Amino acid sequence: MQNPLTPEVLADPVALTRALVDIESVSLNEKAIADCVEEVLRGVPHLTTYRHSNTVMARTDLGRAQRVVLAGHLDTVPLNGNFPSTMRGDLMYGCGTSDMKSGVAFALHLAVTLPDPRYDVTYFFYEAEEIESRYNGLTLVAQSHPEWLEADFAVLLEPTYGIVEAGCQGTMRAVVTTHGERAHAARSWHGVNAIHGASEVLRRLTTYEARWVTIEGCDYREGLNAVRITGGVAGNVVPDRCEIEINYRYAPDRDPAGAEAHLREVFAGFDLEVTDAAAGAPPGLESPAAQEFLAAVGAAPIGKLGWTDVARFAAMGIPALNFGPGDPNLAHHKDEHVELTKIRDGAATLHRWLAPA
Repeated sequence: MQNPLTPEVLADPVALTRALVDIESVSLNEKAIADCVEEVLRGVPHLTTYRHSNTVMARTDLGRAQRVVLAGHLDTVPLNGNFPSTMRGDLMYGCGTSDMKSGVAFALHLAVTLPDPRYDVTYFFYEAEEIESRYNGLTLVAQSHPEWLEADFAVLLEPTYGIVEAGCQGTMRAVVTTHGERAHAARSWHGVNAIHGASEVLRRLTTYEARWVTIEGCDYREGLNAVRITGGVAGNVVPDRCEIEINYRYAPDRDPAGAEAHLREVFAGFDLEVTDAAAGAPPGLESPAAQEFLAAVGAAPIGKLGWTDVARFAAMGIPALNFGPGDPNLAHHKDEHVELTKIRDGAATLHRWLAPA
Protein backbone atom coordinates (compact mmCIF):
# COMPACT_ATOMS: atom_id res chain seq x y z
CA MET A 1 0.00 0.00 0.00
CA GLN A 2 1.06 3.61 -0.42
CA ASN A 3 2.58 4.93 2.78
CA PRO A 4 0.06 7.31 4.42
CA LEU A 5 2.80 8.84 6.58
CA THR A 6 3.55 11.70 4.20
CA PRO A 7 5.75 14.70 5.09
CA GLU A 8 2.62 16.81 5.64
CA VAL A 9 1.16 14.22 8.01
CA LEU A 10 4.46 13.77 9.89
CA ALA A 11 4.60 17.51 10.54
CA ASP A 12 1.28 17.48 12.45
CA PRO A 13 0.98 15.19 15.52
CA VAL A 14 -2.83 15.19 15.25
CA ALA A 15 -2.88 14.17 11.59
CA LEU A 16 -0.11 11.67 12.32
CA THR A 17 -2.12 10.10 15.15
CA ARG A 18 -5.08 9.59 12.85
CA ALA A 19 -2.94 8.12 10.09
CA LEU A 20 -1.40 5.63 12.53
CA VAL A 21 -4.79 4.67 13.96
CA ASP A 22 -6.03 3.97 10.44
CA ILE A 23 -3.30 1.37 9.89
CA GLU A 24 -4.76 -1.75 11.53
CA SER A 25 -2.17 -3.30 13.86
CA VAL A 26 -3.77 -5.74 16.27
CA SER A 27 -1.07 -7.66 18.18
CA LEU A 28 0.91 -10.02 15.91
CA ASN A 29 -0.31 -8.07 12.86
CA GLU A 30 2.09 -5.12 13.06
CA LYS A 31 4.00 -5.69 9.80
CA ALA A 32 2.12 -3.06 7.79
CA ILE A 33 2.55 -0.29 10.36
CA ALA A 34 6.17 -1.28 11.04
CA ASP A 35 6.87 -1.15 7.28
CA CYS A 36 5.45 2.39 7.10
CA VAL A 37 7.40 3.59 10.13
CA GLU A 38 10.63 2.00 8.91
CA GLU A 39 10.29 3.56 5.45
CA VAL A 40 9.87 7.00 7.01
CA LEU A 41 12.79 6.67 9.41
CA ARG A 42 15.22 5.28 6.82
CA GLY A 43 14.64 8.45 4.83
CA VAL A 44 15.72 10.74 7.70
CA PRO A 45 19.43 11.65 7.33
CA HIS A 46 20.10 12.40 11.01
CA LEU A 47 18.92 8.94 12.14
CA THR A 48 20.40 5.47 11.99
CA THR A 49 17.59 2.93 11.71
CA TYR A 50 17.44 -0.78 12.49
CA ARG A 51 14.64 -3.32 12.55
CA HIS A 52 14.13 -6.58 14.44
CA SER A 53 10.99 -8.48 13.47
CA ASN A 54 8.27 -5.78 13.65
CA THR A 55 10.15 -3.52 16.05
CA VAL A 56 11.81 -0.47 14.52
CA MET A 57 14.56 1.46 16.30
CA ALA A 58 16.11 4.74 15.14
CA ARG A 59 18.75 6.80 16.92
CA THR A 60 20.75 9.97 16.72
CA ASP A 61 24.51 9.84 17.24
CA LEU A 62 25.48 13.43 17.94
CA GLY A 63 27.98 12.81 20.71
CA ARG A 64 25.75 14.21 23.44
CA ALA A 65 26.65 13.54 27.07
CA GLN A 66 23.40 11.67 27.71
CA ARG A 67 21.07 9.42 25.75
CA VAL A 68 17.31 9.22 26.30
CA VAL A 69 14.72 6.81 24.93
CA LEU A 70 11.23 7.56 23.63
CA ALA A 71 9.32 4.31 23.26
CA GLY A 72 5.83 3.36 22.15
CA HIS A 73 4.16 0.13 21.09
CA LEU A 74 2.63 -0.21 17.64
CA ASP A 75 0.04 -2.87 18.46
CA THR A 76 -3.52 -2.55 19.70
CA VAL A 77 -6.05 -4.84 21.30
CA PRO A 78 -8.56 -6.48 18.90
CA LEU A 79 -10.90 -4.16 17.01
CA ASN A 80 -14.36 -3.66 18.47
CA GLY A 81 -16.34 -1.80 15.84
CA ASN A 82 -13.98 1.16 16.32
CA PHE A 83 -11.92 1.11 13.12
CA PRO A 84 -11.12 3.27 11.22
CA SER A 85 -10.92 6.50 13.20
CA THR A 86 -13.71 9.07 13.40
CA MET A 87 -13.75 12.69 14.54
CA ARG A 88 -16.32 14.33 16.82
CA GLY A 89 -15.38 17.90 17.59
CA ASP A 90 -12.15 17.93 19.60
CA LEU A 91 -12.17 14.14 20.02
CA MET A 92 -10.63 11.45 17.84
CA TYR A 93 -12.23 8.02 18.25
CA GLY A 94 -10.75 4.69 17.22
CA CYS A 95 -8.84 1.63 18.34
CA GLY A 96 -5.45 2.74 19.64
CA THR A 97 -6.20 6.46 19.84
CA SER A 98 -5.49 6.49 23.57
CA ASP A 99 -3.44 3.31 23.92
CA MET A 100 -1.17 4.38 22.40
CA LYS A 101 -0.87 5.61 18.85
CA SER A 102 -1.19 9.22 19.98
CA GLY A 103 1.95 8.60 22.05
CA VAL A 104 3.66 6.86 19.12
CA ALA A 105 2.85 9.94 17.05
CA PHE A 106 4.84 12.07 19.51
CA ALA A 107 7.97 9.99 19.01
CA LEU A 108 7.65 9.69 15.23
CA HIS A 109 6.94 13.42 14.82
CA LEU A 110 10.00 14.36 16.87
CA ALA A 111 12.21 11.77 15.18
CA VAL A 112 11.53 13.37 11.82
CA THR A 113 11.33 17.06 12.74
CA LEU A 114 14.02 17.50 15.43
CA PRO A 115 17.47 16.85 13.90
CA ASP A 116 19.55 18.31 16.76
CA PRO A 117 18.02 17.36 20.13
CA ARG A 118 19.82 18.38 23.30
CA TYR A 119 20.30 14.69 24.15
CA ASP A 120 21.05 11.82 21.85
CA VAL A 121 17.70 10.09 21.38
CA THR A 122 16.76 6.49 20.69
CA TYR A 123 13.26 6.04 19.27
CA PHE A 124 11.57 2.66 19.74
CA PHE A 125 8.44 1.60 17.89
CA TYR A 126 7.83 -1.92 19.12
CA GLU A 127 5.48 -4.81 18.63
CA ALA A 128 3.24 -6.97 20.81
CA GLU A 129 2.97 -5.06 24.08
CA GLU A 130 -0.68 -6.00 24.55
CA ILE A 131 -0.10 -9.77 24.69
CA GLU A 132 2.24 -12.28 26.34
CA SER A 133 5.70 -11.08 27.26
CA ARG A 134 7.41 -13.61 25.00
CA TYR A 135 6.17 -11.65 21.97
CA ASN A 136 7.01 -8.19 23.31
CA GLY A 137 9.33 -6.26 21.02
CA LEU A 138 11.41 -4.87 23.88
CA THR A 139 11.85 -8.38 25.26
CA LEU A 140 13.03 -9.65 21.87
CA VAL A 141 15.40 -6.70 21.43
CA ALA A 142 16.84 -7.23 24.93
CA GLN A 143 17.61 -10.81 23.96
CA SER A 144 19.07 -10.12 20.50
CA HIS A 145 20.36 -6.53 20.56
CA PRO A 146 20.68 -5.37 24.18
CA GLU A 147 22.99 -2.54 23.12
CA TRP A 148 20.02 -0.87 21.39
CA LEU A 149 18.45 -0.28 24.80
CA GLU A 150 21.41 1.45 26.44
CA ALA A 151 20.42 4.88 27.73
CA ASP A 152 20.46 7.21 30.73
CA PHE A 153 16.70 7.78 30.89
CA ALA A 154 13.54 6.57 29.14
CA VAL A 155 10.02 7.84 28.56
CA LEU A 156 7.28 5.33 27.76
CA LEU A 157 4.56 7.13 25.83
CA GLU A 158 1.74 5.22 27.50
CA PRO A 159 -1.59 6.99 28.13
CA THR A 160 -1.36 9.19 31.24
CA TYR A 161 -3.68 12.06 30.24
CA GLY A 162 -0.78 14.46 29.94
CA ILE A 163 0.73 14.02 33.40
CA VAL A 164 3.82 12.12 34.46
CA GLU A 165 3.17 8.72 36.00
CA ALA A 166 6.37 7.57 37.66
CA GLY A 167 7.57 4.00 37.87
CA CYS A 168 4.95 1.28 37.99
CA GLN A 169 3.48 -1.39 40.22
CA GLY A 170 4.63 -4.96 40.18
CA THR A 171 2.09 -7.64 39.33
CA MET A 172 1.71 -11.23 40.44
CA ARG A 173 -0.83 -13.93 39.70
CA ALA A 174 -1.29 -16.93 41.93
CA VAL A 175 -3.76 -19.76 42.45
CA VAL A 176 -5.02 -20.66 45.91
CA THR A 177 -6.46 -24.18 46.04
CA THR A 178 -8.91 -25.64 48.53
CA HIS A 179 -9.39 -29.40 48.83
CA GLY A 180 -12.32 -31.55 49.83
CA GLU A 181 -13.79 -34.99 49.28
CA ARG A 182 -16.31 -35.96 46.63
CA ALA A 183 -19.74 -37.26 47.58
CA HIS A 184 -23.23 -37.52 46.12
CA ALA A 185 -25.04 -34.21 46.56
CA ALA A 186 -27.98 -36.07 48.09
CA ARG A 187 -25.68 -37.36 50.85
CA SER A 188 -23.31 -34.40 51.06
CA TRP A 189 -22.40 -35.12 54.69
CA HIS A 190 -20.27 -37.99 53.43
CA GLY A 191 -17.97 -35.55 51.65
CA VAL A 192 -16.21 -32.21 52.13
CA ASN A 193 -17.17 -29.35 49.80
CA ALA A 194 -14.04 -27.64 48.45
CA ILE A 195 -16.04 -24.67 47.12
CA HIS A 196 -17.45 -24.05 50.59
CA GLY A 197 -13.88 -24.22 51.83
CA ALA A 198 -13.05 -21.26 49.61
CA SER A 199 -15.15 -19.02 51.86
CA GLU A 200 -12.20 -18.47 54.17
CA VAL A 201 -10.01 -17.44 51.23
CA LEU A 202 -12.68 -14.97 50.14
CA ARG A 203 -13.08 -13.70 53.70
CA ARG A 204 -9.38 -12.90 53.87
CA LEU A 205 -9.60 -11.08 50.56
CA THR A 206 -12.69 -9.13 51.64
CA THR A 207 -11.07 -7.96 54.89
CA TYR A 208 -7.63 -7.36 53.36
CA GLU A 209 -6.30 -3.84 53.96
CA ALA A 210 -4.22 -2.71 51.01
CA ARG A 211 -1.04 -0.73 51.65
CA TRP A 212 -0.49 2.84 50.54
CA VAL A 213 3.23 3.34 49.90
CA THR A 214 4.89 6.69 49.16
CA ILE A 215 8.19 6.58 47.25
CA GLU A 216 9.96 9.77 46.14
CA GLY A 217 6.72 11.64 46.77
CA CYS A 218 4.63 9.30 44.59
CA ASP A 219 1.80 7.24 46.08
CA TYR A 220 1.23 3.62 45.14
CA ARG A 221 -1.88 1.81 46.34
CA GLU A 222 -1.63 -1.95 46.35
CA GLY A 223 -4.50 -4.25 45.39
CA LEU A 224 -5.28 -7.91 46.10
CA ASN A 225 -8.25 -9.45 44.34
CA ALA A 226 -9.81 -12.72 43.31
CA VAL A 227 -10.21 -12.59 39.53
CA ARG A 228 -11.47 -16.10 38.76
CA ILE A 229 -12.90 -19.11 40.61
CA THR A 230 -13.13 -22.60 39.17
CA GLY A 231 -14.51 -25.72 40.80
CA GLY A 232 -17.14 -28.38 40.54
CA VAL A 233 -17.48 -31.73 38.84
CA ALA A 234 -21.16 -32.18 38.02
CA GLY A 235 -24.54 -30.91 39.14
CA ASN A 236 -24.99 -33.78 41.61
CA VAL A 237 -21.45 -34.11 43.00
CA VAL A 238 -19.92 -32.41 46.02
CA PRO A 239 -16.66 -30.95 44.60
CA ASP A 240 -13.28 -32.00 45.94
CA ARG A 241 -11.27 -29.11 44.50
CA CYS A 242 -11.68 -25.36 44.07
CA GLU A 243 -9.16 -22.89 42.63
CA ILE A 244 -9.22 -19.16 43.29
CA GLU A 245 -7.03 -17.12 40.96
CA ILE A 246 -5.51 -14.10 42.69
CA ASN A 247 -4.07 -10.92 41.19
CA TYR A 248 -1.74 -8.89 43.38
CA ARG A 249 -0.61 -5.40 42.37
CA TYR A 250 2.21 -4.34 44.65
CA ALA A 251 4.25 -1.21 45.23
CA PRO A 252 7.76 -1.04 43.72
CA ASP A 253 9.40 -1.20 47.16
CA ARG A 254 8.72 -4.96 46.97
CA ASP A 255 10.38 -7.38 44.58
CA PRO A 256 8.66 -10.56 43.33
CA ALA A 257 10.18 -12.64 46.15
CA GLY A 258 8.81 -10.22 48.73
CA ALA A 259 5.43 -10.16 47.02
CA GLU A 260 5.23 -13.96 47.06
CA ALA A 261 6.23 -14.07 50.72
CA HIS A 262 3.39 -11.63 51.49
CA LEU A 263 0.85 -13.76 49.63
CA ARG A 264 1.96 -16.87 51.49
CA GLU A 265 1.48 -14.99 54.74
CA VAL A 266 -2.01 -13.80 53.77
CA PHE A 267 -3.09 -17.28 52.65
CA ALA A 268 -1.27 -19.30 55.31
CA GLY A 269 -2.76 -22.78 55.63
CA PHE A 270 -3.77 -23.00 51.95
CA ASP A 271 -1.95 -24.33 48.91
CA LEU A 272 -0.66 -21.41 46.84
CA GLU A 273 1.10 -21.52 43.48
CA VAL A 274 2.53 -18.43 41.79
CA THR A 275 1.77 -18.61 38.08
CA ASP A 276 3.14 -15.29 36.80
CA ALA A 277 5.13 -12.35 38.17
CA ALA A 278 6.65 -9.12 36.92
CA ALA A 279 8.67 -6.70 39.00
CA GLY A 280 7.64 -3.08 39.29
CA ALA A 281 9.79 -0.01 38.77
CA PRO A 282 10.78 2.74 41.21
CA PRO A 283 9.81 6.31 40.28
CA GLY A 284 13.16 7.12 38.70
CA LEU A 285 12.90 10.86 39.35
CA GLU A 286 16.44 11.65 40.43
CA SER A 287 18.33 11.62 37.12
CA PRO A 288 19.12 15.02 35.57
CA ALA A 289 17.18 14.14 32.41
CA ALA A 290 14.14 13.20 34.51
CA GLN A 291 14.30 16.46 36.45
CA GLU A 292 14.50 18.47 33.24
CA PHE A 293 11.60 16.50 31.81
CA LEU A 294 9.48 17.20 34.90
CA ALA A 295 10.32 20.89 34.59
CA ALA A 296 9.14 20.85 30.98
CA VAL A 297 5.86 19.20 31.98
CA GLY A 298 5.39 21.68 34.83
CA ALA A 299 3.29 19.43 37.06
CA ALA A 300 4.07 17.06 39.92
CA PRO A 301 4.31 13.35 39.02
CA ILE A 302 2.09 10.65 40.46
CA GLY A 303 2.73 6.94 40.93
CA LYS A 304 1.72 4.63 38.08
CA LEU A 305 -1.08 2.31 39.18
CA GLY A 306 -0.50 -0.52 36.75
CA TRP A 307 2.40 -2.29 35.07
CA THR A 308 4.15 -0.88 32.01
CA ASP A 309 7.38 -1.46 30.12
CA VAL A 310 9.16 1.11 32.30
CA ALA A 311 9.89 -1.96 34.41
CA ARG A 312 11.99 -3.43 31.60
CA PHE A 313 14.19 -0.33 31.60
CA ALA A 314 14.34 -0.19 35.40
CA ALA A 315 15.59 -3.79 35.45
CA MET A 316 18.55 -2.60 33.35
CA GLY A 317 19.23 0.29 35.73
CA ILE A 318 17.65 2.89 33.42
CA PRO A 319 15.20 5.26 35.18
CA ALA A 320 11.96 5.57 33.24
CA LEU A 321 8.65 7.47 33.36
CA ASN A 322 5.26 7.19 31.66
CA PHE A 323 3.88 10.17 29.72
CA GLY A 324 1.27 10.30 26.97
CA PRO A 325 -1.84 12.18 25.82
CA GLY A 326 -4.38 9.37 26.09
CA ASP A 327 -6.68 8.75 29.03
CA PRO A 328 -5.71 5.39 30.58
CA ASN A 329 -9.32 4.88 31.69
CA LEU A 330 -10.34 4.68 28.02
CA ALA A 331 -7.73 2.13 26.97
CA HIS A 332 -9.26 -1.01 25.40
CA HIS A 333 -12.78 0.47 25.43
CA LYS A 334 -15.08 0.34 22.41
CA ASP A 335 -15.40 4.15 22.57
CA GLU A 336 -11.65 4.73 23.07
CA HIS A 337 -10.72 8.27 22.10
CA VAL A 338 -8.18 11.02 22.63
CA GLU A 339 -8.51 14.79 22.96
CA LEU A 340 -6.79 16.74 20.20
CA THR A 341 -5.64 19.40 22.66
CA LYS A 342 -3.85 16.71 24.68
CA ILE A 343 -1.99 15.62 21.56
CA ARG A 344 -0.91 19.15 20.70
CA ASP A 345 0.05 20.06 24.27
CA GLY A 346 1.98 16.84 24.84
CA ALA A 347 3.93 17.18 21.61
CA ALA A 348 4.82 20.75 22.58
CA THR A 349 6.01 19.56 26.00
CA LEU A 350 8.33 16.94 24.51
CA HIS A 351 9.66 19.43 21.99
CA ARG A 352 10.30 21.95 24.78
CA TRP A 353 12.26 19.26 26.68
CA LEU A 354 14.31 17.96 23.77
CA ALA A 355 14.92 21.07 21.68
CA PRO A 356 18.33 22.71 22.10
CA ALA A 357 18.40 25.81 24.29
